[in-house]
Amino acid sequence: MLEELRFPFDSDMIMLSKKKLLRKLKESESGGIPLRIAVFGGSTTSDIVKVLELFLRDRGIIPTFWESEYNMYFNDAVFPSEELISFKPELAFIHTSYRNIEETPDVLESENSVGEKLSREYSRFERMWDSISEKFGCPIIQNNFELPPQRLLGNREAGCSYGMVDFITRLNERLYGYAKTHKGFYIHDINYLAASYGLYKWHEERHWHMYKYALSVDAIPTFAYSLSKIICSVLGRNKKVIALDLDNTLWGGVIGDDGQAGIEIGNETSVGQSFLRLQKYLKEFKKLGVLLTVCSKNDPENALEGLNHPDGVLRPEDFACIKANWDEKWRNLEETARELNLLPESIVFVDDNPAERAIVRAQLPEVTVLDFDTPEECIMAIDGCGFFETTNLSEDDSRRAEMYRENAERAALEKQFASYEDFLASLEMRAQITDFEPVHIPRITQLTNKSNQFNLTTKRFTQEEMERTAKSPEYIRLCGRLTDKFGDNGIVSVVIGKTDGEKLHMELWLMSCRVLKRKMEYAMLNELVDSAKKRGIKEIFGYYLPTKKNGMVKELYGEFGFEKVSEDENQTVWKLDVEGFEPIETQIKVNEGE
Repeated sequence: MLEELRFPFDSDMIMLSKKKLLRKLKESESGGIPLRIAVFGGSTTSDIVKVLELFLRDRGIIPTFWESEYNMYFNDAVFPSEELISFKPELAFIHTSYRNIEETPDVLESENSVGEKLSREYSRFERMWDSISEKFGCPIIQNNFELPPQRLLGNREAGCSYGMVDFITRLNERLYGYAKTHKGFYIHDINYLAASYGLYKWHEERHWHMYKYALSVDAIPTFAYSLSKIICSVLGRNKKVIALDLDNTLWGGVIGDDGQAGIEIGNETSVGQSFLRLQKYLKEFKKLGVLLTVCSKNDPENALEGLNHPDGVLRPEDFACIKANWDEKWRNLEETARELNLLPESIVFVDDNPAERAIVRAQLPEVTVLDFDTPEECIMAIDGCGFFETTNLSEDDSRRAEMYRENAERAALEKQFASYEDFLASLEMRAQITDFEPVHIPRITQLTNKSNQFNLTTKRFTQEEMERTAKSPEYIRLCGRLTDKFGDNGIVSVVIGKTDGEKLHMELWLMSCRVLKRKMEYAMLNELVDSAKKRGIKEIFGYYLPTKKNGMVKELYGEFGFEKVSEDENQTVWKLDVEGFEPIETQIKVNEGE
C-alpha cells in the first residue's frame, strides 16, 4: 500500500498529486482484480472517479469506469445507451445528493401532500435500482441523502412533516428498507460522512456553482475512500486479523512491572475507562468474524495475567493466537500468519509504541500498521481505516474465532500420533458435499472473494452472479462442509464446472486454508467425478491461473491424477479421463446418512 494513501491521509496532497500517485501505483502493480464500474452522477463525478481509482488500486482492484453525463443519472439508468450496455458493468454506483431531490415540501403543506411527494421521489429511485438490477444484474451502491447546510425552520425542521430534515430522514429510511430486502444493494452513508466532516465544510457552495460538485473539493478523498471501503468489502478485500500489543495498548501500564493490580483497566479511573472501552470495542469484532491475536514482548504468564484482569473484558479465549515472548514482533506476526494459514497482508497491527510500528513497517510491509497515541485514537484509527467494512455477514463469520481455536486443539492432538493417517482417522471427520443451497449462497460467495491461496483460478463472483450460476443447468456445483469431533468448520470448499457436451471445464476450485492437509480436496474430487459421470461427462478439464498467492496449488491437478495438456506463463491446462478415475482414499465420511 502507498504511504500517501494510508489512513489518515492528506486530502490536499492527494488532490494535487493524483496523476503522480496513479503512476506509482501502476509501476508497482502485479495482477489485481479487474472491475468495471458504471457511475451514474447527479453531479460532477470526474475527480471522484480519479481519486476512487487510487484507493481501489491500492487495495488490489483495477477499475475501469463508465460515467454518465452530468445529471443524466436517471435516464442512463432506466434507458441505458448502447455504450453502457456494451460496457457490461460489474458494479453500479449512483452518486446523488440532497440537491437531486426533485420534489421538496413547502411550508405549511399538508402531511398527506408531503407524503405523496415522498412516495414519488422514492419511486423514482426505486425504478432506477430495479432497472439496473434487471439489465445488468450487478451490485448497486447508492448514496443516501445528506442534510443541507441551512434549516429554514431551524430545529423545527426535525419532527415536522414539511421540514426538509424530516423529509430527508424519511426518504433515507425508505432507502434503508430497500437495502434490507434486496441483496447486492448497498448504502453509501454520506449523511454520516457529511456530519462527521462538518456540514458547512462539506457543502462548499461556490464549488457547486463553479463545478457542480455536490461536496467540497477538499472532501473528495474522504468521500472516495469511504466508497472504496464498500467496494473492497463486496470483493472480499477486507483484512482478517487484528494483532494487538498488550502493555499501554489494551491496558495502562506494564503488567510485568506493575502486576495485575497495578495496571489500569476498568471504571476506577478515567484512563482505565478508556482502555475498557477499547477492549469492549475490539471484542465486538469477533462477531464479524475478525480474528484477534496477541503480539506482545512479554512473559507468557504475565500476558495471561493481564488478560485475566477481573475488570477487563478481553480474555485469553477471545484470541485465535497469543504470541507473548521476547522475539521481534515482525517475526511473531509472520508466525501468526503461518499458524492461521493466512497471508501477512491479512493482518492489521495495533501497537502504542511508534518504534515497534516502524520496525514492523520496515521488515514486514505487507502488514498494515495503524498509528495512534491514546485508546480513543486507537478506536478512531481502526474505525476510520475501513479494513473491516461489513457488507455481508454469514453464520460462519460469527464462529470464526471458535473455529481457529478448534484448529489449535487439532494441532495439539496431531503431536500425540506417530502416524499422520492415524491422526486424521482420530478426528472422526464427516463432510456434507452437495449442490448449492440458497441459504449457503452468501457464504459461498464470500469464500470465492476471500480465498487467494488454495484457489486455482481466483475467479470472483458477486452474490447475484453466484445465484445465477446456482440456477443454471450448464454447471456442476459442489460446496463442502467439514465437521469433526472438535466442531464444525463450516463451508470450506467450493467447486464449479461448466458443461460442454461430454466435457466439463472447471471455472472455480477453492478451499479454505483452515482445513489444509485434511484431504478435503480429495473428497471434493471424488464427489465431482461421481457427479460428472451422472451427467454423462467423459473428460474434465482443470485450469490453473498463477497469481502471487496461489503457488501452493500449482500442481494440484497433477496430484489428482490429471494429465497436463498445455502450460504457459498465463495458464496450465489439465485433463482427466472420467472413466479411468479411481476414487482416492480419505479419512472423511462423506454424506453419511443422506
